[in-house]
Amino acid sequence: MQPDSAAMTLSSLSSSAMSNGMLVSKTGSFCPIKYPRALHQESMFSHPGLLSKQSVLSKSLSVSANPAYQQLFSTIKPPSMEQTPKLLPMRESRCYSLGTAKQPSFSLGVKFQLDDVIEAQQFDRDILNAIFEVAREMERIEKNSPGSQILKGYLMATLFYEPSTRTRLSFESAMKRLGGEVLTTENAREFSSAAKGETLEDTIRTVEGYADIIVMRHFESGAARRAASTASIPVINAGDGPGQHPTQALLDVYTIEREIGKLDGITVGLVGDLANGRTVRSLAYLLAKYQDVKIYFVAPDVVKMKDDIKDYLTSKGVEWEESSDLMEVASKCDVVYQTRIQRERFSERVDLYEEARGKYIVDTSVMKVLQKHAVIMHPLPRLDEITVDVDGDPRAAYFRQAKNGLYIRMALLKLLLLGW
Repeated sequence: MQPDSAAMTLSSLSSSAMSNGMLVSKTGSFCPIKYPRALHQESMFSHPGLLSKQSVLSKSLSVSANPAYQQLFSTIKPPSMEQTPKLLPMRESRCYSLGTAKQPSFSLGVKFQLDDVIEAQQFDRDILNAIFEVAREMERIEKNSPGSQILKGYLMATLFYEPSTRTRLSFESAMKRLGGEVLTTENAREFSSAAKGETLEDTIRTVEGYADIIVMRHFESGAARRAASTASIPVINAGDGPGQHPTQALLDVYTIEREIGKLDGITVGLVGDLANGRTVRSLAYLLAKYQDVKIYFVAPDVVKMKDDIKDYLTSKGVEWEESSDLMEVASKCDVVYQTRIQRERFSERVDLYEEARGKYIVDTSVMKVLQKHAVIMHPLPRLDEITVDVDGDPRAAYFRQAKNGLYIRMALLKLLLLGW
């Protein structure tokens, strides 16, 4: 593309996108903006340090000049905000992004506010709402077209050190439905160089040379943060031991909004293995972003919710209560979120596992006291904690919940690789 036509392309972008995309160096001088270059027959522009976690990377931020793409994402409406400028430091970058005091911009073409997705605490309400808007666009792509090519030329590496069906397949499906490709390791703990003693950091440094984004599940809490601090490309935490599972929490909140119609003023019962369940921990963090939420914890004594989550909820003004009566809790809740007792977290203590297993089961008797508008959710897989005769009840939302994971993960891949 010649400089003159490149300048015309840049000038055609919205003033909002350009003003929010402006870069200011630490010394106060403006960083240069490269002219657009052709990539996959679409017009692009590249901001060093905006898309990548390090300024040495050259992957471009895609802002298609194709009117179809512009129309596709133009429905994402940025929330109103006070335009009070401030400088927001970019991690591992030599530049600063000009942002706003109350919240960052969600204008078309602006960099996504997160370099990685590691924990639920990274998100605020405004970002959540905007992600859900993109997820709805992804749902329309999946249902109404043979596929999108917006991630054509991008590679996603999946590193799974623990078993997974829904998370791994939904991420891989998400990438392929957007035109990208996948490099996958299903059991990295056993069939990768980790079995030879290779450190996680060395694995990440190697894999980032082959891919544009890494999705990782690991058996150790905190492993995703280690990977993200090592990698110069985006890392998504697909579950780190008993730590967190942020993308599951995102799809859970998205599902609650779709099923119940609101997120403020709801009552949620978290049931099952609350001590080891990373899904319920991440969900609790996200629910704390909303107003007038009440959470019930229903768990066997050996797997009660840990104090760090309780303390966090208290600090955020979220009302919570522990109960041993599932029937009573179910009658009060908008959402009953059931989880399995995780055998793999008990090591050799089979006696404790057997003590906890089967104590709280969602069956037809629970469904009889459940309110008509309420739903049953489960991150899956299930064992016997929800009986199969519940599946036919329209309030059983867990398979719809799993499908929503595809749309959320499509949205995250698009945002981390291309921006808003």
